[in-house]
Amino acid sequence: MNRLFLLLLTSSFLVFCSCNSNEIGKEKDVDPESIYFDYQVKGEEGDDHVTVLLQYRFAGENGTTLTIDEPGKVEFDGEVIKVDSSKMTGAYYELQRPVSTFEGKHRISFTNREGKKYTEEFIFGTLSLTPSVPDTIQRGAIVFQINGLAESDHVRVLMTDTSFTGEAINRLEPIRDGQIVISEADLSGLANGPIQLQLIKETEKDVKNGTIEGGRLSISYGLKREFILEN
Repeated sequence: MNRLFLLLLTSSFLVFCSCNSNEIGKEKDVDPESIYFDYQVKGEEGDDHVTVLLQYRFAGENGTTLTIDEPGKVEFDGEVIKVDSSKMTGAYYELQRPVSTFEGKHRISFTNREGKKYTEEFIFGTLSLTPSVPDTIQRGAIVFQINGLAESDHVRVLMTDTSFTGEAINRLEPIRDGQIVISEADLSGLANGPIQLQLIKETEKDVKNGTIEGGRLSISYGLKREFILEN
């Protein structure tokens, strides 16, 4: 198991265990204005599908997950989604769509038991690298030219070696002229040899059309590469 995967898995597991309840309640048993919307949209290069995960929680982002019973409903682009659940995540609404047809505008709609409808729209885009990352890179400043980003975007940069003694790079980087620059000093903590690289566009914002409790919309798309670092 490589260090990059361990870093991501451990981080995700700790965040999940420390923050989110997996208990399941019913929307009809809570105040409609106390429902928190937790929307996540995730894609990754090499995966043919984008995953849309929608959860509704009682009293905040860490609260009990809720099932939405009729006449309430959850829709994505007009399609009604059925509830599912697991011991790890509680109640959730999930679907997958081909990434080849997913770019562009989408709409999430939640209708509560009183018939009030909340609609959230977002635009999804993928990333690409031009030129491609070479098999071997000499130490020095590394410039990644990334397509599909706006100047206001940030990208999470994850870089690890395979020595188990190096210092991984894990930080958000601003975009300047479509580029991310990793300096020679940044690489000083990484050993020569195979380097695992992940670039993730992360966008998280409050929902525009929510209850008093509010909610968040998180969108991410990632790229993975591997290269040899040498002097």
